[in-house]
Amino acid sequence: MSDFAFLSAPTRELPWHKRAALSPRGWGLWLLLMTLLAALLGALIWLAHEHGQQRAQRALARDATDAAIELGRTLSHNSQILQGLHLSQADPASWVLHARPLLQSHREWLQLDWLDSRLRLVASETSPWHARLDPPGRSLAAEAQAACVTAERLNSPAYAPSLFMPQHDGGAGHEVMPLCVPVDRGYVVAAYSLSAMLAHMVDTAYTRRHQVSLAEPDGTRLAVAGVVRHGSRAISFQRVLDLPGATLVLRMDSRRPAASLLSSEMTALLAGLALALLAVLTLLAYDHARRQRAESALAEALAVRKAMEDSLMVGLRARDQQGRIVYVNPAFCEMVDCDESELLGTGIPAPYWPPELAAGYAQHQIQWLSGLWRKTEEGQQAIYQRKDGTRFPVLVFDAPLVTHDGRHIGWMSVVMDVSEQRRIEQMTRDSQERLQATARLAAAGEMASHLSHELNQPLAAISSYATGSLNLLEQLHGGQDAAVVADLRTALTRIAGQANRAGQVIHSVHLAVRRGSDQRVNITPQALVQAILPLVHLHADRQNVTVEVDVPHDLPPVWCAQVMVEQVLLNLARNAIQAMSGTPPPLRSLRFSASLALSCDKVIFSVADHGCGIAPGVAPRLYTPFFTTKSEGMGLGLSLCRTVVEQHGGTLTHEANEPQGTVFSFTLPVAVAGQAEPFEDGAIKKMADFH
Repeated sequence: MSDFAFLSAPTRELPWHKRAALSPRGWGLWLLLMTLLAALLGALIWLAHEHGQQRAQRALARDATDAAIELGRTLSHNSQILQGLHLSQADPASWVLHARPLLQSHREWLQLDWLDSRLRLVASETSPWHARLDPPGRSLAAEAQAACVTAERLNSPAYAPSLFMPQHDGGAGHEVMPLCVPVDRGYVVAAYSLSAMLAHMVDTAYTRRHQVSLAEPDGTRLAVAGVVRHGSRAISFQRVLDLPGATLVLRMDSRRPAASLLSSEMTALLAGLALALLAVLTLLAYDHARRQRAESALAEALAVRKAMEDSLMVGLRARDQQGRIVYVNPAFCEMVDCDESELLGTGIPAPYWPPELAAGYAQHQIQWLSGLWRKTEEGQQAIYQRKDGTRFPVLVFDAPLVTHDGRHIGWMSVVMDVSEQRRIEQMTRDSQERLQATARLAAAGEMASHLSHELNQPLAAISSYATGSLNLLEQLHGGQDAAVVADLRTALTRIAGQANRAGQVIHSVHLAVRRGSDQRVNITPQALVQAILPLVHLHADRQNVTVEVDVPHDLPPVWCAQVMVEQVLLNLARNAIQAMSGTPPPLRSLRFSASLALSCDKVIFSVADHGCGIAPGVAPRLYTPFFTTKSEGMGLGLSLCRTVVEQHGGTLTHEANEPQGTVFSFTLPVAVAGQAEPFEDGAIKKMADFH
């Protein structure tokens, strides 16, 4: 069977006895699972029982704590009542009259005594709820005095250890604890009955549920209230009452009703649960065997599909509805130079987005997630970035990821690296641009050759007429106006000179177009600069530009084609003047300078301006043919200047001129001994002979 045949083959239903077949190891695992579940049920029952015991212990501790706090608060309040009793009473009779209502409302007090500052009894009153102590007011003297001494030292109410006092009428008696409260003219002593304290100062809710007792720190019980309920397990909790001068322990005891771990109802419930669990486990075992076969087939299908995805040369990427990446294939990981773990779970922004493009990509992805997507057959162009910073163009095709039941769960993307395609397209465009530039250069060369041919005759005629006019001026009589004659002679001389210069330029262009040999001469740098100054001043005066010349006289001559180099200087000067059109007039300055290179074999010519400078984006294309920033320019000036300089073995460079402007510099070779003398152009020589 083919590796892909099972992908479309339906799953065959096997007989039940084959579906239920399990290996001995599988049955052993299921039996172990049943044993563990039974143990878990027993542990749960035991834990529930223990939890009940701990809950009862915590409830008892909470009750004991609340009762101790309530008892301490009531004792403090009683001390304040006793202090108030003595403040408003000055004589014993009045004091007794006001003590009786207090004893009526506070059943925990057996009697109240007023002692003077020497601890002598001034007045005394007995509680109507209890029989008189035997003997009245005397058996407590020692304990009361000890409590009063402690109260005097602490300057606050103090207690004395309890003692048993029999009643006057022969009753069972009380465990009595004296309280001494210091007042202005002595002390007030209250005799507390510990059993009455438990009966009237502790909430009856506690005594109904538990047995409450007061005991000494060594465990001796002094008073008890409440009854211990029947039960098999006794629990208790105690809290210490640390009173000034005495220490008591409040203890609560209780019993929890006896209960078996498994009552009859629980037994039936557990038996039912065990049978149900056994049935469920049996069904799970049969289902497990069938699922194992299905999972094996599914794993094989997934492995084949995974191999297919891994073998693709294009990147695959899946995203959920929130835009988080949930799947990528190895081709995509290799494309962006990231591990799968680095990509899974990432959303907006993605780790392979360039920082400056992340905002736009995020907005585009949000539109996709909101349902505003384009047609799936239209690819999206994007730029991705690898971890090393290199960037590459990609073409991304996105499509909704829909399940078999029609639910849209995310997006599936196919990512193609189009770097090679873009490189070929760029090479094609560059070749076309070079062909167009070559065609334009050929047309310019043909036009220059035609112009040189057509302009030679008019220039020769201008030169001839200028020379003839000069000859006529020489024949005039001396009586004529000498000043006018001199001006005419100067103007005609300049006309003839510029006509000769134009002829030389045309001839040089003609030779350059025909790629003929360039005629070079020895000429000093100062002579080169001085030859173009009249034309430079003509342009500079119109723009209010100051021209400065710094060319030393002792520089050695250079070996060059004079006319071509003069055109280079003139073109650089014209560009500099135009660049300063936006500069304030006082700062417009054009400077020519020349210096000998360190190697002494070249002379460096520089043309500096204070114009707008060269933008960083323009600098790489500055010397490209037909590239210009001027609306009326052709983009050939600097390109031709660099060509002329390089033909002489030099270089043309530029740099910023601080604080503003640009400095263009080029080099020419120094003339050596034995090179030809200055030459006179053939065409100009013919015109001179003609004149």
